Amino acid sequence: MRLKKFINKPEDFVDEMIEGILMAYPNFYKKAKDSLREIVRSNSPEQTKVAIATGGGSGHLPVFLGYVGEGLCDGVAVGDVFASPSAREMYNVTKAIDGGKGVLYLYGNYGGDVMNFDMAAEMAETDNIEVETVLVRDDVASSKNIEKRRGVAGLFYAYKIAGAAANNGKDLQEVKSFTEEALDNTRSMGVALSPCTIPEAGEPTFKIADDEMEIGMGIHGEPGIERTTLKQADKVSNIVIEKILADGPYEKGDEVSILVNSLGATPLEELYIIYNKVKDILKGKEIEVYNNYIGNYATSLEMSGMSISLMKLNPQLKTLLDAPAHSPFFNQQDLRDN
Repeated sequence: MRLKKFINKPEDFVDEMIEGILMAYPNFYKKAKDSLREIVRSNSPEQTKVAIATGGGSGHLPVFLGYVGEGLCDGVAVGDVFASPSAREMYNVTKAIDGGKGVLYLYGNYGGDVMNFDMAAEMAETDNIEVETVLVRDDVASSKNIEKRRGVAGLFYAYKIAGAAANNGKDLQEVKSFTEEALDNTRSMGVALSPCTIPEAGEPTFKIADDEMEIGMGIHGEPGIERTTLKQADKVSNIVIEKILADGPYEKGDEVSILVNSLGATPLEELYIIYNKVKDILKGKEIEVYNNYIGNYATSLEMSGMSISLMKLNPQLKTLLDAPAHSPFFNQQDLRDN
């Protein structure tokens, strides 16, 4: 099948995409050095707060670049589609955003990213830049061992909590602690209906029949836990939310935030059908939905499918979640005491 995308040369896809974003939002972003792959907030570095750096492969907008903004992250290193940025790129971002209060590395648990971010942290140490790391491991389908899990749409909650804590003047260890607390209370699972195509590869990342779905598939096409015939939305919602609830720290009387996320091609209309059932299931278990996020938060190019994330809340996490945040890809007014 012929590759159908609005691109020029496949090998130029990432750089032209980033150039377009920089041209569209010059008041928000700037290059850390000369590379298009090293992007920081236009007002970086800030001397008054802990800086937050993230990064990973392209193909997941608004992850990762889209969460560089006020009340979110301060800088990002961007790799090729589904590929890690280099250690040097991550190091350059670290230097550009450090205002003297240290830098939190916050990214998904993938082997290439871990290796390169760890190397960047060692390089930063020689410049006396204090770096701490939090790995996002929210995908319950990827492993029974939490330490080995992938990071998926729960990245959004990590960015939101870390960014608010940093803006509130918390020190590096406090920002790390709040972020880890949020992730300890966050679980996600996705369902894929169709593959995506990496421009330079020109072939779908996996094959799936028109009447099939894969429960638990990763955002790069990693195998899930079950491939089955396509089921109605309510049934899919029930399967996913029950697996999340069985794995996480959720109990009767809890308050949670829900994220219903499109993997790229699934429209909002379908996401609201999913949300409707999920909220109904939680109501039946006497778990209250405090707030929700519904839309494109962590995509996989044009993959059809969705994921559900739950974050259990407490008073401190609610305050941080409600804090204002703004980027060209995400905007939240201050919800505290409103």
